[in-house]
Amino acid sequence: MEASASTSTARRLRAFRRWMRDHGVVCSDALRLDAAEDGGGGVYVRALAALREGDLVATIPRGACLTPRTSGAAEAIEAAELGGPLALAVAVMYERARGAESPWDAYLRLIPEREPVPLVWPADEAERLLAGTELDKIVKQDRQFICEDWKECIEPLILSGELEVDPDDFSLENYFSAKSLLSSRSFRIDSYHGSGMVPLADLFNHKTGGEHVHFTSVLEALDSDSEDGEDPNNASADEQSTIENSADIPSGDDDEDLEMIVVRDVNEGEEIFNTYGTMGNAALLHRYGFTEMDNPYDIVNIDLALVTKWCSSKYSRRYARARVSLWHNLGYSGCTSQDADYFEISYDGEPQLELLILLYIISLKSDAYDKLASVAHDLIGDDEVDSISSVLKVVRVTSSNQHPDIGGLEKLPDVKKLLLNESVCSALVSLADMRESLYGSNTLEDDRQKLQACSSVNERNLYHSLVLRVSERTILHKLKKHASSWSKTKKRKQL
Repeated sequence: MEASASTSTARRLRAFRRWMRDHGVVCSDALRLDAAEDGGGGVYVRALAALREGDLVATIPRGACLTPRTSGAAEAIEAAELGGPLALAVAVMYERARGAESPWDAYLRLIPEREPVPLVWPADEAERLLAGTELDKIVKQDRQFICEDWKECIEPLILSGELEVDPDDFSLENYFSAKSLLSSRSFRIDSYHGSGMVPLADLFNHKTGGEHVHFTSVLEALDSDSEDGEDPNNASADEQSTIENSADIPSGDDDEDLEMIVVRDVNEGEEIFNTYGTMGNAALLHRYGFTEMDNPYDIVNIDLALVTKWCSSKYSRRYARARVSLWHNLGYSGCTSQDADYFEISYDGEPQLELLILLYIISLKSDAYDKLASVAHDLIGDDEVDSISSVLKVVRVTSSNQHPDIGGLEKLPDVKKLLLNESVCSALVSLADMRESLYGSNTLEDDRQKLQACSSVNERNLYHSLVLRVSERTILHKLKKHASSWSKTKKRKQL
């Protein structure tokens, strides 16, 4: 079976190489496209010769990219006033439906029908495997939104007869498949083309911290300041990958090629990697269908609702509302997604500062709380809240006699320690336990043993969901360990 799959992939690769020549895609002779060794039909890129930083190894004409502008469905897409991912999904489904008549047939035959992202896993399997993880709610919401989009936008387009295709080619299942491809393979090209499929660019596998090649526009010199200040982590996690410095190019001129530049030396025979950004495993699995062991960008979120639930059970709902309200009045907030507030716990188990401040306020005795509430308005300045100074102000008001030297603190880790009293540390342990209970009755050690016995090839969905579970639960255990350690340190100092 593996030999047959490899033969099929090799045949499709030969057709794709011919396609690249016919469409002006120039790929260096130093690059070799090979069938993946696992026999699953995938492709990877390796170096046939040593490559050095600055080497130009490929150019891709914009006209060779599959976008809503270049697709044969362009007029229908424009008439239906579709944009963004919806428009690109229609373009991909339309070109797939055309088969050999499509200008991108050889390219579309090379890439999979769908990517193995949780979005296209069987619904019951996804619910079971992702229970408790950061993707649990997200994937369910994705499914709901995609079904709504198909019903409201795709189905009317097909019924209108504008595209003159078999309705089965635009089924809900095929729309899910197209969305999985967009999630993992599309790039933001420019403001004219929008997002699109960039042949060859999407064949390089990801490796965190191991990027060899980078894609850029030939207009980079003219637009070198166009993306200054962008957060690459956010851009990678929440949007399509972006061709650097091309996002603001308004031109529809297809003569301007995209370039592939070596940014780190590659030895002969090595696989050549791109990077999808600094993403944790939840983002990697969500968008690309894989995970990485010991990913340093992993995080776990603790919802504000969970903190409120814990506080209400320990004190009262009224108490919880008052303490959270004061926290907000002091200018603090957590991260926000889908109208829900949450706090991040980093890979090393370090809690977000805003969570520590909230727990500190919750732990205050009544007299300290009343004092802080009475001066809350005076503690808020006109300028953006400075993390260190704002925390110092809160601590001074509530416990100035216990911290006579806090004015000399300048580093955030030292300031965080001011907030880590015994009550806050105990709260962190309780919240970690509540968050971990969402994974079910299996222990972390149970999950580790399952992962060790699992095949990443034959049990792909189970394997990557276990990597995610183990990664997240390990972070929660680090949080508990740190909280216990901090609490013991405080007690020793008091003695």
